[in-house]
Amino acid sequence: MTLWGGRFSTKLNDQAWDLNSSLPVDQRMAIQDVEGSLAWADAIHKAGILSDDEHEQIALGLDTVKAEFSSGEFTFAPADEDIHTAVERRLSELVGAAAGKLHTGRSRNDQVATDFRLWMLGAIPQLDAALKDLQSALVEQAEAAEETVMPGYTHLQRAQPILLAHWWLSHYWPLERDRARLNDLIPRVAVLPLGCGALAGTPLNVDRAALAESLHFSEPAPNSLDAVSDRDFAAEFLFCTTLIGVHLSKLAEQIVLYTSAEFGFFELSDAYSTGSSLMPQKKNPDVFELTRGKAGTLLGLLTGLLATLKGLPSTYDKDLQEDKAAVFVAFDALTIMLPVLAGALRTITAKPERMRAAIDSTMMATDLADYLVNKGIPFRETHAIAGKAVCAALESQLGLEQMPLEAYQALSPAFEADVYQVFDPLSSIQKRNAIGGTSLQSVKNQIKQIKENQ
Repeated sequence: MTLWGGRFSTKLNDQAWDLNSSLPVDQRMAIQDVEGSLAWADAIHKAGILSDDEHEQIALGLDTVKAEFSSGEFTFAPADEDIHTAVERRLSELVGAAAGKLHTGRSRNDQVATDFRLWMLGAIPQLDAALKDLQSALVEQAEAAEETVMPGYTHLQRAQPILLAHWWLSHYWPLERDRARLNDLIPRVAVLPLGCGALAGTPLNVDRAALAESLHFSEPAPNSLDAVSDRDFAAEFLFCTTLIGVHLSKLAEQIVLYTSAEFGFFELSDAYSTGSSLMPQKKNPDVFELTRGKAGTLLGLLTGLLATLKGLPSTYDKDLQEDKAAVFVAFDALTIMLPVLAGALRTITAKPERMRAAIDSTMMATDLADYLVNKGIPFRETHAIAGKAVCAALESQLGLEQMPLEAYQALSPAFEADVYQVFDPLSSIQKRNAIGGTSLQSVKNQIKQIKENQ
């Protein structure tokens, strides 16, 4: 059965039916559709549309439908155009004519928007939990790293020594912002469209505030025209998932680099690596490469929905049928990726000796400049002097720590025998003890802050 065929003299063309049908996508919201229908049945019962007996029949029938969906026993029919049609068709089979009253005063326009928002209100906590677990994996690695030092990079060039723990935690904080954005979205999702009808509102004496409360929405939508067309929440959700994908891709890119033979900073567990069909020696970081690749897919989903929304007139247009597929794909991608990434990170093995070997004394050139600053020389001068020292070391094929004192004093008489102390990486790290720095104490403070806020 269709919910709209009365004014048509012929049935919809079969190919047009396939294009029009949204059941393959929106059947995912089956439970939400039943929950919304139960709330609506209660509302129109209170408004006098349903008798006590009809209300009881419909409520019991919807409970049966919900149980069938939950157990996987529900059977779709070829004529089910969408999830709303499927639910009402099955309800009719269970309770007869009373089912025909359920749709009184509502439209699939406000119904689908309600289903979608209900689904998202359940999806956000799931994503949040998966992100939190990934954060826990990062913190666990940071705690295990202790005093391990590694080279820090800018422009992918060796820059200054840092703690490995500090590097792990640098990926914790973007995920914390991602979680904050997701949870900040909840109040804008929890606005109820049900009761707005197709576009103009319902003529029934329905208490929409009570209806919102019964479905755990914070408030009813204040404007019926806006309510049935608003997909800001879907675009925001996709923005959140896209930025999560960007942050995961950034982490993945570094893991791919650091597990290569050229770096050798990490080794992946065999459980999270793949091989080559041709080259027996290969151990590939496919988990992280796929993560990096899916960031592009997520970006495409966001731009696709924004392009769909940008030219729509007010109220509901069938273009909006494209909203859910993008959101579901994004949700599925992240809920598959996040647990795998958490497992891969928990089983990764750090190689401290390779990290330490990648640190050379030129990475303490800033410390050399700071040494002279402590002698009262302006930083702009000390920066130039340190740069000349680096050039001299390169020309003589020596490390800065190997340069004779006379060579330093030729650059500045302020250099003394204690200058060589600046070339200890851990000493350099320990100096950076301000909030947010890479010192041991600063990293401990980060971890303490994280655990206090969990």
